This record gives sequence, structure tokens and C-alpha cells, in this order.
Amino acid sequence: MAKANPLQEQLLKAGLVKKSKVSEVARQQTKARHGKAEAPAADIQRDAERARLEKVERDRALEAERKALARQSELKAQARQIIQDKKVPRTGDSEYRFTADGAIRTLLVDDDLRKKLSSGALVIARLGDRYELLPRAAGDKVRERDAGMIVLDHGQLGDATDATTSEDDAYYAQFQVPDDLVW
Repeated sequence: MAKANPLQEQLLKAGLVKKSKVSEVARQQTKARHGKAEAPAADIQRDAERARLEKVERDRALEAERKALARQSELKAQARQIIQDKKVPRTGDSEYRFTADGAIRTLLVDDDLRKKLSSGALVIARLGDRYELLPRAAGDKVRERDAGMIVLDHGQLGDATDATTSEDDAYYAQFQVPDDLVW
């Protein structure tokens, strides 16, 4: 039996407590001092369960991120495939200039392709380091998958600038533009 403290000895001599109760209290105190109490076992189990749940949550987040990246690369591949399949062959020797990535780019087109580009029937899409002409329907499909691949779409620009064009048209109506101007 563990050595009783002086208070316990006095209580035993006075007959206020039994020897079995004193020894039980002494065992509990010894266990508490040496860290063998039952309460920390429950804490360890709770910590282990919390760590397991955190790991499951991290794994779930990583898997969702991987799936999103896979889906994004799949959509880019689909957009590239649509551009390759639906591109319009370019003919002609007239230069059509447009801006892309802050620089002016040039495509050689004929008058028919130029009219279709300016009316919005054709769009210009980027395929790697090249630029291809696409019909409007194919351009819309590419835009659904990866909007960054569409470089120029005059049909889309007209929808976004309708509010400001009436003011601009009124102002610029006073200036004459030559009919043969091509830039």
C-alpha cells in the first residue's frame, strides 16, 4: 500500500474512514501522478478520431481538385479538337489584322472571309501558336469549353457594346470615312 499522508492517518485513528477507502484513494492518486488514469485514454481516442476525420476531409478536397483539373484539361482537349475539325480553310492575299495578347496579328483572307469575319459569321480562335477561322456555331461550342481560345468574335462584341454605340455613333457621324480604307 502507498504511504498515507498525515491527514489520512489522523482520520483512520479517529475512526472516521475505513482502511479500504484510504487505500483506494491512495491508488487513484498514484495513478493520476503516473499518468495511468482512464481519462487520457479517451482523449487519445478522440484525438485519433479527429485526425482521421481531418485526413478524410483533406483527401476529399484533393480528390475534388484533381477531378476539377482533369475536367478542365478534358474541356481544353475537346475545344482543340473542335477547332481542328471545323476550321475554315484560309485563302486570299488580303491582310486581316486583329489584336491578341496585346499585339497586332495578321491573317491572310479573301474578301468573302473578310465580310464573314466583320459580320460575325466567322470567329478567330487560337490553336497553340496559330490562329484559325471557325464558323459561329463551332466558335460557340469552343467558348463553352474554353472561352480563352476565342480571340476575336465580332458577333459577341456587338451584344456587349449596344449601350455606348448610340452615343459613339452620334459623335462620329460628323467625320467622313473613306470607302477604300482597309487596315
